[in-house]
Amino acid sequence: MKTWLPHPHNRPKLLIVDDQLTNIRVLHELFREDCDVFMATSGEQAITVCQTQLPDLILLDVVMDGVDGHEVCRRLKAAPATQDIPIIFITAKQQDTDEVLGLELGAVDFISKPINPVVVKARVRTHLTLKLQYDLLRSIALVDGLTGVANRRKFDEDISADWRQCFREQKPLSLIMADVDFFKRYNDRYGHQAGDDCLSSVAQALSKTVRRPYDLVARYGGEEFACILPKTDHSGAVEIAEKMQKHVRALGIEHSASDIDRVVTISLGVATMTPTGDLEFKVLIEAADKQLYKAKKTGRARVCSVAMSST
Repeated sequence: MKTWLPHPHNRPKLLIVDDQLTNIRVLHELFREDCDVFMATSGEQAITVCQTQLPDLILLDVVMDGVDGHEVCRRLKAAPATQDIPIIFITAKQQDTDEVLGLELGAVDFISKPINPVVVKARVRTHLTLKLQYDLLRSIALVDGLTGVANRRKFDEDISADWRQCFREQKPLSLIMADVDFFKRYNDRYGHQAGDDCLSSVAQALSKTVRRPYDLVARYGGEEFACILPKTDHSGAVEIAEKMQKHVRALGIEHSASDIDRVVTISLGVATMTPTGDLEFKVLIEAADKQLYKAKKTGRARVCSVAMSST
């Protein structure tokens, strides 16, 4: 089978769902050399695997005891985290009405049993290629073209999703807002090209401070950046903010027009809270923004923070 992804180490994730182990073994043998294959023998197990592994494609049996394939499809398409995962139904049912129902539920294809290995391989290859193209286009749309970090759209999507996740798990959510000190003066003194280079360097310094895959550094607007830290308490967020400040200062970017230093510095505001059902994530953004304003009003090049009560 052809390699679907341009990088040989990025193997597609394929989930096979069937309550008959014989069918799973046949499909596993077809794809094990080219995909990271995950398996589930029930609808509930399939949903759990999808939530934890986020496969690139699902081969889903329709007729299963308990939660059947149609219900699995409904639930996955109703959840923001899994709604974009393509699903191919594999079933012994061959009526046109069955195929129409599957497509109406959101499946991308329909394969009848007994399977033809050549047909299955061809269709899986097609849909994995389409998924790759979709992911690439989406990633481009969510990246800030100047700095290479996430853009405002990606920030808005993630903070909303992280707020809901932390609410469900009752974990703290922290937000850092950062602003380059006297950036307008920097542009006036060194020119806009140098200003663009400065923002790009600052963005990379901020990104290197966070290590977990679900933390996000984004360009919030202009010379302002934001960092979302799910499941991070207040002290942990403040520690990260202080590291960000040090990393930016360590870049040593000359800023002779600054009132506080001879190099580029940043001011940071930090807010932390455990989400509740009667509040929206905008409360956290407003709190972090107020702390950033406080940092700028009290001398800049510093971190101000608040731990918010959920009551």
